[in-house]
Amino acid sequence: MKVRLLSTLAALILAIIAAVLIASYVQGANQRAYAGAATREVLIVGKPIAAGTPVTALPGSLQLKSLPEAAIADGAMSALGNTADLVTAVNLVPGEQLLRSRLVSPASLQGSGTVAVPKGMQEISIQLSPDRMVGGSLTAGDTVGIFISFPASGNKPTMTRLVFQKVLVTAVQGAPAPSNTGKSGTAAAPTGSELITFALSATNAEKIVYSAQYGSIWLSKQPANVDESGTGNVTQSDVFH
Repeated sequence: MKVRLLSTLAALILAIIAAVLIASYVQGANQRAYAGAATREVLIVGKPIAAGTPVTALPGSLQLKSLPEAAIADGAMSALGNTADLVTAVNLVPGEQLLRSRLVSPASLQGSGTVAVPKGMQEISIQLSPDRMVGGSLTAGDTVGIFISFPASGNKPTMTRLVFQKVLVTAVQGAPAPSNTGKSGTAAAPTGSELITFALSATNAEKIVYSAQYGSIWLSKQPANVDESGTGNVTQSDVFH
């Protein structure tokens, strides 16, 4: 039994020694092959990077590595340079060289008529008629105020409030406003409902879903300089106050 155990242990030690010798030989062979070869530093992906990641967020996931010119891919980058306004076009995996072709403008990753979702936000859609969304004139990129109304319940009266302000619209889907005009020369009123998509935090998205399910929602178009002050709960008594 002892002889067998010693034989096994000896074989294991010899295997380890052989593996180390082979690894050393391969490393030395690579060094000999690259000896005297021209080298250049390139950016190598060190951590997984998701598609759509802004270039400004890449430095922590990249590292400079010196490689022989023969091993450097076309378009490999040694610095991020003037690419701060770009994003990654595809998922990048550790070990690959960062290619200039992997960086694109954010607009190229977005569908027609949409805008990018701010980091940390999620998208949620509701269906509204044109009269509840500024006559159907809203488009992706607009910011809106969201008014929420609930019917009377128990001792709580019917109430309306401007709950959210300057909410980003990321997409609008539905029949566009008709281009024909009436006898007065004004555009005919749009018909049919539209789907409008917002970028919201998880908490506020929950409130929108609840309100769409059990209350009613109206939107206003809010420019960047809109006055947000003076809002509050509005009941019938407040209207006639």
